[in-house]
Amino acid sequence: MDPSEFASARDELARRPGLDGPGRRAALTSLADEWLTQGFATATASVGDPFCLVAVGGYGRGELTVGSDLDLLLLHKSGAAEASRVSESLWYPIWDSGVRLDHSVRSVSEARRLAADDIKVVLGLLDARVIAGDADLAEQLKAAVLSDWRAMADRRLPALRELVVDRRQRYGEVSQLVEPDLKESYGGLRDATILKGVAASWVTDVPHAGWQESVGFLLDVRDALHRVSGRPADRLVMQDQDAVAVELVGVPDADALLRAVYDSARNIAYASDVTWHRVERLGRGRQRLGFRPLRRRPANRLPLAEGVVMQDGEVVLALEAHPSTDEGLVLRAAAAAAQAGLPLSPHTVERLASEALEPSVPWSRDVRESFVSLLGSGPSMLPVWESLDQAGAITRLVPGWEVIRSAPQRNALHRFTVDRHLVEATIQASALTARSGDHSVVGAEIAAELATRMGFDAADTAVIVTLVRHHLLLPDTATRRDLEDPETIAQVAALLGDVGVLDLMHELTIADALATGPTVCTEWRFSLINDLAERVRASMAGRPLPEPPELTDQQEVALRQSGVWVLMDVRDTTCVVTVAAPDRVGLLALVAGVLSLNRLHVLAARVTTVGDRAVQEWTVRPAFGDPPAIEQLSDDIRRAVDGTYDVVARLDQRDADYARKPSAGYPEPSVVVLPGGSRGTTLVEVRAHDAPGLLHRVARAVAAADATIVGAKVSTLGSDAVDVFFVTDASGAALNKDRMAALRVTVLSSLT
Repeated sequence: MDPSEFASARDELARRPGLDGPGRRAALTSLADEWLTQGFATATASVGDPFCLVAVGGYGRGELTVGSDLDLLLLHKSGAAEASRVSESLWYPIWDSGVRLDHSVRSVSEARRLAADDIKVVLGLLDARVIAGDADLAEQLKAAVLSDWRAMADRRLPALRELVVDRRQRYGEVSQLVEPDLKESYGGLRDATILKGVAASWVTDVPHAGWQESVGFLLDVRDALHRVSGRPADRLVMQDQDAVAVELVGVPDADALLRAVYDSARNIAYASDVTWHRVERLGRGRQRLGFRPLRRRPANRLPLAEGVVMQDGEVVLALEAHPSTDEGLVLRAAAAAAQAGLPLSPHTVERLASEALEPSVPWSRDVRESFVSLLGSGPSMLPVWESLDQAGAITRLVPGWEVIRSAPQRNALHRFTVDRHLVEATIQASALTARSGDHSVVGAEIAAELATRMGFDAADTAVIVTLVRHHLLLPDTATRRDLEDPETIAQVAALLGDVGVLDLMHELTIADALATGPTVCTEWRFSLINDLAERVRASMAGRPLPEPPELTDQQEVALRQSGVWVLMDVRDTTCVVTVAAPDRVGLLALVAGVLSLNRLHVLAARVTTVGDRAVQEWTVRPAFGDPPAIEQLSDDIRRAVDGTYDVVARLDQRDADYARKPSAGYPEPSVVVLPGGSRGTTLVEVRAHDAPGLLHRVARAVAAADATIVGAKVSTLGSDAVDVFFVTDASGAALNKDRMAALRVTVLSSLT
């Protein structure tokens, strides 16, 4: 077969009807093998030393399309002159055929040395396949390269990881691009090859399910792209998408094509994320040990929430957890993982997806609060959400999610798919604390249904519906209406109703813009939106300062007791802990620390001081398990007050055990210090991302600033703590201006 005959036969296979993607690739590979075998026989007919012609890379894997290169390696044991003569006899007919050629001529030792210096060469050789000649040469090379790859994996896999990260930054993610590069973008064919390389290193296994079929579909799309475009390109540009869809069975149009491409790429990307997490986790373990341990150490399991523990850098289910009987476990595990900045282990995801009991409707408070905590966890929410979404859990939790999942947005303003845009908007909001019809109206209807399903009360549901229905109100008004017109301001104020909703809408607007893309994130737009919000806020006359809490009947009783008095009222999913004690600087911090050490998460608190007695009423929820016995809690609080229980040291040790680190993407904490009005106190408002021991740190900082807390209103909203303290100086008077400034710096320092 001469070059022109090969080129003609190759073109005929590309056009032949009835061949599916795998069949066409197999036929093209077989044709190339046959032609090159003939050429090899001719080129080596008169040589004495052995040669071997090897297919590497995509050709070695049998992934040829009509536009593919022929990736070839000629192995030899001969001298340079004879090797050059044989290679020229092989390469010139390929060039004459018009087929692109990527070629090299090496001895086994030369190829091995090159592989030791170039990771890309290793990945190509891992798929080496003999076409013709002495197969022993190829086997020697492959065995040597595999041995070297495994021996040097600890050093070479981090370098490979850097290449993956760099490529992701340069080419983006296949699943989020209107015109993705099927090979180089993250989640594409290049990552599938790298997964095989990681598996070959024997450092860790890679996920087995799902992604291999996705590789096959992306190969089919690339085959179709090469046929309809007539170019060996890997970028699926918009002008080719309709034609590519026609070429593929079961793909009706370009939107369906993109959606299927996105789903496939997400499968590959998720497998890649899981694999690289395992590699990094194992690498850290080896660094800590230094030498191979003589015996396997038992896994250290640290509790995070009821039925959820941390083990080896992943979040897994506790031994006693039962997904089939615990309706809150899916979201509780997800929230715990996201708040800890850790991934859910793949095995845990599989169990939760296959065994978990779906929440009853309406959702219980526990389920609802876990969901809000997950949404407020910042950037660490994304990998947790994606893992559950890949397993199908999100579709079962959020009705209608399948409609928007991986749905493309053909809008130049948007950079993400519809579902990812919602997730990104949620992430951005945490840092600020294809249906027909108007998407705001439809979205409001869906929001009303979901909020009711999730158990939000009527007031909260009304706020959620308002936010969704009018989420474009501020940007549309700011950019299209006269902000000097009082009627404009009055209309916005009337639609939103109060300052609380306005504040939420303002933050949602900024988050939505950041999630949409740089086109709508201009300084000009943000300045107009901020100006509008301030004008409406002024129109609403601002919010009054909080008032210190009044005494409840139970607190009146507690004040009349002597010494340290502790009462715990266990309710459905929460407990109310009442503590009365002689007032002293730092009392609130001590009690908050003891509650945290007893795994009690503070939902709300009311603190009042009368004379020399302070009474505290805490609404708490056990982070996991049953609440502590009242005897234990009382004893811990009494010992903390008398100084025999070192709260600070125990909190520090717990933080060290969990190796908690600040997470990027959480909102910056804010501290506002204002005159407290007629009560003769100073008001301190703290807003921060909630974390274990947060209230203890804030209260300690107030005490360190020589201020006394005489009242407090503490609340936790999802993942955010919103705490108001009423403080005085040692004489019971409000703080002066300088003391207020110093107090703010001290409290803010404790949070950062």
